[in-house]
Amino acid sequence: MARKALKLASWTSMALAASGFYLYNNKYLDPNDFGAVRVGRAVATTAVISYDYLTSLRSVPYGSEEYLQLRSKFWFFFLQVHLRSARRLCELCCANRGTFIKVGQHLGALDYLLPEEYTSTLKVLHSQAPQSSMQEVRQVIREDLGKEIHDLFMSFDDTPLGAASLAQVHKAVLHDGRTVAVKVQHPKVQAQSSKDILLMEVLVLAVKQLFPDFEFMWLVDEAKKNLPLELDFLNEGRNAEKVAQMLKHFDFLKVPQIYWELSTKRVLLMEFVDGGQVNDRDYMERNKIDVNEISRHLGKMYSEMIFVNGFVHCDPHPGNVLVRKHPGTGKAEIVLLDHGLYQVLTEEFRLDYCRLWQSLIWTDLRRVEEYSQRLGAGDLYPLFACMLTARSWDSVNRGISRAPVTASEDAEIRNNAANYLPQISQLLNHVPRQMLLIFKTNDLLRGIEAALGTRASASSFLTMSRCCIRALAEHRKKNTSSFLRRTQISFSEAFSLWQINLYELVLRVKGLRLPSWAVALLCWLFPAPH
Repeated sequence: MARKALKLASWTSMALAASGFYLYNNKYLDPNDFGAVRVGRAVATTAVISYDYLTSLRSVPYGSEEYLQLRSKFWFFFLQVHLRSARRLCELCCANRGTFIKVGQHLGALDYLLPEEYTSTLKVLHSQAPQSSMQEVRQVIREDLGKEIHDLFMSFDDTPLGAASLAQVHKAVLHDGRTVAVKVQHPKVQAQSSKDILLMEVLVLAVKQLFPDFEFMWLVDEAKKNLPLELDFLNEGRNAEKVAQMLKHFDFLKVPQIYWELSTKRVLLMEFVDGGQVNDRDYMERNKIDVNEISRHLGKMYSEMIFVNGFVHCDPHPGNVLVRKHPGTGKAEIVLLDHGLYQVLTEEFRLDYCRLWQSLIWTDLRRVEEYSQRLGAGDLYPLFACMLTARSWDSVNRGISRAPVTASEDAEIRNNAANYLPQISQLLNHVPRQMLLIFKTNDLLRGIEAALGTRASASSFLTMSRCCIRALAEHRKKNTSSFLRRTQISFSEAFSLWQINLYELVLRVKGLRLPSWAVALLCWLFPAPH
């Protein structure tokens, strides 16, 4: 099997060398324009990575008990294989660009689901996205808006503010004086995306033949479903307006206004809003922005999206979430960008997810098992709970809201991601498709909290619990015609929220230097709600 993989890599490398020599002498051609080059590069990289894993323990049958024991014993050796493979995969994504970078970024966000060697290596793809030339930018604007840049704008910065896998953003000024951000799609990504996804599908199926535990078709399915939506900037504009309306009661949230008169499927014009990245502590300290306040705002915003509305912004990496002081009020503000990828949760999924999180927060393990299984986890519900919370099973049993995550627990979880990769892959293949982007969103938010030093605070869990209580109460009220029953539900909801407020007060008091008898009295008067 290993010999076949090596032979495939050799033939592909020869083909690539011949193609490369031709393209080097023809300076008008971009290698990425040729499907054969992109396919050859992807096949060669897949073959080399597969060969590396196959030969790492060549004398032991893959997946056998002896294999698992040796893998555990020689963890450092496997770490090196993971690292080499991750670097090769990263190089492939950078070379093939577009869809490959998008999928690589998705993998890099799965901090607590994949080995750290992969996630830490692939994270650089957020800062190594391709950049279109100004000639290509002018071409897209001319084709979509029917005018030259100088006819549409008083000024247009040639250097982009940022480049992503599918597009880049330029700062410009309209003739009426408004400063705008112009998002322009890379010209070739639309044509290449469907072929790239088909190629990934074939390669994933081929690797599964070599490694039966390799279950990554969920990733291809997600790309197939979501990429066409992300490539339609009109859809992104509609999402931006919907979430702005949905969360208008949060005065700390800013969603840039869309200018529809100059927007198309490949060009999106929006209000220009400046700020620092949400994980930039230095920026916040310089601008006197409270890190804990930003973390609380972020928790409120996403809890509302997930538990109450079921309409979730699924790409909160730091480049898409900015912070600033409002120019008028001086209050801290979160600016939410890039609205191309949203997950719409069904009511059944959203309510089960609410009940599961309530069970996790209040340590009701019987209901944790019940609702995990309802969400497709089966017998792997302990692993599912650990993946959702990024906590150890021991912490889940003791109560995730009672003790913050420690550095040793964090390291244990990351190490276990490698050991349980087959089970994680199996789980990801069986949970509802809606859960996959939720996992990605959770991990991106945890990365931000880790950078700010606010991860797994009791306050964030209480915020989630408040949203769960409201969502479940609203569902019950909607499904009864009795005025008396609706009144009872409203009173029960108000009482539960009041309990949480008192519990939060107790936690704050515990943090003060009070006599132990006073703390004990408060804990007895106001026990944790269930």
